[in-house]
Amino acid sequence: MILEWLCIIIYSASLIMILFYALAQLNLLINYLSAKKQKQNKICFQELSEDQIPYVTIQLPVFNELYVMERLLDNIAQIEYPREKLEIQVLDDSTDESLESTALHVERLQQLGLDIKHITRTDRSGFKAGALKEGLKAAKGKVIAIFDADFLPDADWLKKTVPYFTDEEVGVVQTRWAHLNRNFSILTQVQAFALDAHFTLEQTGRNSKGHFINFNGTAGIWRRETILDAGNWEGDTLTEDLDLSYRAQLKKWKFRYLEDVTTPAELPIVISAARSQQFRWNKGGAENFRKMFKRVIGSDLSFKSKLHGILHLLNSTMFLNVLIVAILSIPMLYIKNEYAHLKTYFIVMSFFVLSTIIFFICYWFMYRSTYGGGFKNFVSYIGMFFTFFSIAMGFSLHNSIAVIEGHLGKRSEFVRTPKFNLAAVGGNWRANKYLRKNLSPHVILEGILMLYFAFGMYSAFIVGDQGGDFGLFPFHLMLFIGFGFVFFRSLTDKT
Repeated sequence: MILEWLCIIIYSASLIMILFYALAQLNLLINYLSAKKQKQNKICFQELSEDQIPYVTIQLPVFNELYVMERLLDNIAQIEYPREKLEIQVLDDSTDESLESTALHVERLQQLGLDIKHITRTDRSGFKAGALKEGLKAAKGKVIAIFDADFLPDADWLKKTVPYFTDEEVGVVQTRWAHLNRNFSILTQVQAFALDAHFTLEQTGRNSKGHFINFNGTAGIWRRETILDAGNWEGDTLTEDLDLSYRAQLKKWKFRYLEDVTTPAELPIVISAARSQQFRWNKGGAENFRKMFKRVIGSDLSFKSKLHGILHLLNSTMFLNVLIVAILSIPMLYIKNEYAHLKTYFIVMSFFVLSTIIFFICYWFMYRSTYGGGFKNFVSYIGMFFTFFSIAMGFSLHNSIAVIEGHLGKRSEFVRTPKFNLAAVGGNWRANKYLRKNLSPHVILEGILMLYFAFGMYSAFIVGDQGGDFGLFPFHLMLFIGFGFVFFRSLTDKT
């Protein structure tokens, strides 16, 4: 019975952690709905005096971005801002032929009168954080806008964001990501669904009540003084944006999140690219928990802000809890039907279905804000919600490995996400030279887990002596679909 009780304890602890996270999401939903009712004070660029218009440096950190550099540079060249107060830095760490073509493109833009510089490094230490830090040394701007290579800000982006820096306490303005290829595939739809939840429910829900939010690495703008006051960019985690965000807010700098200002970009369209991005984000989150936990706890923040901050830093760790619950759910099915004296425990455990209900409600409000309400959209949402949850659980093994590495302090390199520029390459995207050629070593385990949860569905028919137990059948079906999707897409997307 020792193994059974160990299974019960670990299973229960993970369910409790998931419930805490769900309750935090519910609180963010309440905050979000409250914020939507309040009239937001917008500052018009035309109302600024000459002295209030700061010098802006746009930083473009890039590394081997052959397919999107031309689009990026042409887009940034269209930014509307007083040219005498605008500088563009192309922070190029590339090691392939894109380095030369980018240099030529920058030279052409310089001849058109744009203040744009091509900055290269022979030492890529610190990766993106190192490039941003190096560029900051020579930057003229009082405020620093940052865009990754696949982001395409509107021409008036600076005019919508810069005015908020008239408040001397504001250190960062972050905008919402939009998605150029949301409907390309199920994979992109699921990614868009998850990101929409973050950029509506979470960012607004936290920011509206003064809880910590994060600069999202791109499509945001920093006060130069804030970066320096917080200790500058550091490359000791894979999510340098989250790291600097927390250090800046611990220094009492305010962040402004603008949900109504969107910056479009392309989502990863192959699962290997999504894997590398997910691994980086989730491992970086765990690394930042290690780095920031004691600082947040020891700060003078309110208890509620500390709680939201810790749960924010533990976001990625939820994948580990989901994986634990998933794997143990099959032994728990057998324990439930073997030990009648535990009936009361399992009745109590059924309460934790509340977590799924909470997520369902929270994400509906997010979905409705994007697509609108109505019965037809609600039916579409139901399908999207269960598709999202299934595939998210299918990523749980991969992401849990990233989380464990992050908590254990295992270092790894910053692996970039391949960009495609689908509008230009169309159906030739498989020829992208940056795609990984090898399968992830985790794919075999994901295939085994797919079969494991097929056994879980089979078990529903044979356990006990009352004709089976189908309480966990929907859960195991979603897990089977999720791991099956990740497994087979990993095989078919291999080039």
